Amino acid sequence: MTERVAVIGTGTWGTTLAILLARKGLPAVLWCRAEEEAARLRHDGENKARLPGAAFPPELVVTASLAESAGCCTAMLLVVPAQTMRVNLRLVRDVLARDALVLSCAKGLELASGKRMTEVIAEEMPEADHRTAVLSGPNLAREIAAGLPATSVVAAGEAQIATRLRTLLMTPLFRVYTNSDVVGVELAGALKNIIAIGAGCCDGLRLGDSAKAAFIGRGLLEIARLGVAAGALPLTFAGLAGLGDVIATCASPYSRNRHVGEQLARGRSLEEVQRSLNMVAEGVATTLAARQLAHRYGVEMPIVEMTHAVLFSGKDPREALVELMTRDPKDEFAGILG
Repeated sequence: MTERVAVIGTGTWGTTLAILLARKGLPAVLWCRAEEEAARLRHDGENKARLPGAAFPPELVVTASLAESAGCCTAMLLVVPAQTMRVNLRLVRDVLARDALVLSCAKGLELASGKRMTEVIAEEMPEADHRTAVLSGPNLAREIAAGLPATSVVAAGEAQIATRLRTLLMTPLFRVYTNSDVVGVELAGALKNIIAIGAGCCDGLRLGDSAKAAFIGRGLLEIARLGVAAGALPLTFAGLAGLGDVIATCASPYSRNRHVGEQLARGRSLEEVQRSLNMVAEGVATTLAARQLAHRYGVEMPIVEMTHAVLFSGKDPREALVELMTRDPKDEFAGILG
């Protein structure tokens, strides 16, 4: 069977995935919300606003028609911000081709409900629940679009769905693994953005690599605690969607969430930093949703609490880090083992 892929979302990552698939020779359709945007992208032959310099391959079709994209696909990639996932699902659900696979490529939690993206998909398109999967990993769009090697992981409840999507996405420079832990892969991909904000604060305050490494290590264990409470496997947080993505997001100059933290530590307000971004930093909304989940599951998450205070209560980042350093000592793996 020849796969035909619809990519919903013209952000940096959506554009990159569409280019990746088209370079592979697959019929790929990139859907735009407005004909004006579609016409501009077709004319330019690239997405100058989000991914300048990455030329569209001849196999890539750009359209504002849902019938031409989702209506004719064998697999649909949802590459939209987490807070708009539900709205976009309501646009595509009535036209989505029968039996098309649904792959969530968003890394975030719905703010209003705290739900993961596959949970939102299951609510809006229950008929597609058994053929839904999630993509996550240390994937910096600009590097992948430039042809640099990268890896990712596809998680699905049914092994054959994950395997088929792995085959669809795999290229010599983009290696894809499979995983059955949908909850863990989704939560790791969403929650690591909170760690990246704190890592950015460490950079902005010039605290050094030892402090930043400690923050990242403790942050990874913290999100794993929440994941385990929600039903995830702890080992998932040591994999590509967890540790792998944490390293990329906390270190890269391309990381929006790290940038947010760095700028906050340098004295800029959250509103000012967000206005200066051309894209969504998912970690901001995810901090709110993660805090709700932590309270729901009774999980102690001091890094999430301090990040919330810095983002939404005006707490000084240096004071927040001091408070984290002076908490009562405890076993390193408390809340995960035993």
